[in-house]
Amino acid sequence: MNKSELAKAIADKAGITKAQASDAIDAFADAIVGAAKSDDSVQLAGFGTFHAKHREAREVRNPRTGEKMMSKAKTQLAFRPASALKDI
Repeated sequence: MNKSELAKAIADKAGITKAQASDAIDAFADAIVGAAKSDDSVQLAGFGTFHAKHREAREVRNPRTGEKMMSKAKTQLAFRPASALKDI
């Protein structure tokens, strides 16, 4: 399912226009990204938690050449599903 299909499904279920549903999806994504950037988490009961996860720099290997190099440290968005979603 892509964003437009999700917006259509939300619009049909909530009785709003597809444009309003798309705006709601954008606002939801912006809120999650903003919380992650400020090192906060977003917890949705029964669904899961979005949080920022820091990865340290580490040694990696180029599979094509076998050359060893260092990857950069980075922070990425992670999702931890609620226990109700673990067995779908």
